[in-house]
Amino acid sequence: MDSRYTNIIKNAYDFAQSQKCKGEIASYIPELANIDPNKFGVHMTKLDGRNFGMGDHLEKFSIQSIAKVLSLTLAYKFVGEKIWERIDVEPSGTKFDSLLLLETYEGIPRNPFVNSGAIVICDILITHLNDAKKEFLEFVRDVSDLPKLTYSDKIADSEKATGYRNVAVCNFIKSFGNIKNEPNVVLDFYFDMCSLEMTCQQLSQTFTFLANGGKKITDGKQIITSSQSKRINALMLTCGFYDESGEFAFRVGLPGKSGVGGGIVALYPNNFAIVVWSPKLNKNGNSARGMLLLEEVTTHSELSIF
Repeated sequence: MDSRYTNIIKNAYDFAQSQKCKGEIASYIPELANIDPNKFGVHMTKLDGRNFGMGDHLEKFSIQSIAKVLSLTLAYKFVGEKIWERIDVEPSGTKFDSLLLLETYEGIPRNPFVNSGAIVICDILITHLNDAKKEFLEFVRDVSDLPKLTYSDKIADSEKATGYRNVAVCNFIKSFGNIKNEPNVVLDFYFDMCSLEMTCQQLSQTFTFLANGGKKITDGKQIITSSQSKRINALMLTCGFYDESGEFAFRVGLPGKSGVGGGIVALYPNNFAIVVWSPKLNKNGNSARGMLLLEEVTTHSELSIF
């Protein structure tokens, strides 16, 4: 990694670390309530393979909703443009687990990254795969080059025990006919999907394919078409941060996706993927320190898509 990038990341890390960080960990998922709130890591992977990280960047954390980008990628591979008949591509402007707009739009989720949209994606994968849980995991292992990656039973079970709103969301969509499989089967897959754990380093390498026109940087394998990659990037920019997506585009200016485990992945197309992890979340469910660090990185590097 050239010194310009490392200096920008170091300075942004030190600045974010020095700021008093308000926010709460996602204690409504019992297993996530046990995380040390002061954990803080960042890792950047460039498309030429050079990479650099700081802090707790080699410690695994629950990627949670960041996995929704990977499930969308796999479903998009199978279904193509027909996928948008069942999910819209608009920012929601409401909380990630809201039922409000599902009534208005008759069971069509606003986008694939709110919980309702990701649940419909899980339903699509169950319909198109023989064993969605197994085949999705194999897909992520391939994209990430992590052959031993597995679901976290502890985190999945913790979410299954407390995920009443997601149960309500899935059944509500089913009432409109936009869930084809049994809700309990769809939800079981959804909770497992969100339980994946990776380090900042692993996650930043995994997401480089979306900064590289849909192609892996390690072996050149085309995961999705460049057109599909462009559309997923667009969705990450407009919808990747729940009802704070506009704020992230305004302050950071990169496509990205957050998770309530405190992780954020962001991409600069044709250049790099960067992941930051800090478990304290702001009121919108996004990593407070992570947002601050990424704003510093793009402000001082002048590397944003705008």
